[in-house]
Amino acid sequence: MEIKWIEDFIALARYQSFSRAAEFRNVTQSGFSRRIQSLEQWVGADLIDRSGFPPTLTPAGRLFQEAAEDILEKLFDTRAIIRTEQRMAGKGLQIAAGHTIALSFLPAWLKTLSAHFGEVRARVIPTNVHDSILMLVNGNCELMFAYHHPELPLHLDPARYQHLTVGVDTFMPVCRPNERSAPAFRLPGTANHPLPLISYTETSYFGRCLALLLGQATAAPALQLHYESDMAEVLKKLVMEGEGVAWLPRSSIIAELESGELVPAGRSEWHLEVELRVYRDASNRSEFLETLWGHIRAASQPSR
Repeated sequence: MEIKWIEDFIALARYQSFSRAAEFRNVTQSGFSRRIQSLEQWVGADLIDRSGFPPTLTPAGRLFQEAAEDILEKLFDTRAIIRTEQRMAGKGLQIAAGHTIALSFLPAWLKTLSAHFGEVRARVIPTNVHDSILMLVNGNCELMFAYHHPELPLHLDPARYQHLTVGVDTFMPVCRPNERSAPAFRLPGTANHPLPLISYTETSYFGRCLALLLGQATAAPALQLHYESDMAEVLKKLVMEGEGVAWLPRSSIIAELESGELVPAGRSEWHLEVELRVYRDASNRSEFLETLWGHIRAASQPSR
């Protein structure tokens, strides 16, 4: 039996909807249903009455809900005590962030904190979006940084997980210049000469961003997949070597654009604006985190 099965069950009892509970738990509906079934097999009884709509708890389900909520509360309270003892002493932060954010945004952002808070010891864990969310939900970090687009939201309960917008980035196509300093590969390309695309895996967040952008295009560009990776840093290296065109966050290529080593491969119609957000678990009442969150909020407000 796994703790996440109990958390799934409690979410289903709250929302009375498999689809809404699955969205809240950041899992596919089919995967969510399988986990509920696994829990029922472990208990040895049906916990959910699926004969009507919305689904309701069976008598066994109501009995199990009471025990499950009590057990989880005690487990999480105990874990919080242990983790508090294991945290870095003083002003310490554990931060989860995407690889690109960890490289291009966080170093300068963390440096600005010292001017307001003195020495802040930060442990940055670069990871993908899915694992970052798991770290936040499981209490393994105080802050999580991630990109956001309205049509590609992160499925986090806004009542528990607060967020602030700390920046805006541009997802844009770039390539090496030719001898005339013009793009070696210019969108949209032609059917006879499709552009070599250095792309992301479909399941990565940037892969979903690219799919959204291309799906909104008035005319599909002529692209031929050349390389694929789930890390923007890999795509950037391949583009720098002249292997093709790739969509990259502007923040990760500012120096290369200014020096002319990379140039835009298309006009602004091929750009996608994304927010850079920081998230926190509102139930974490650390005094330093509360003070830091207030500072981030004040710094993120537009000046008048």
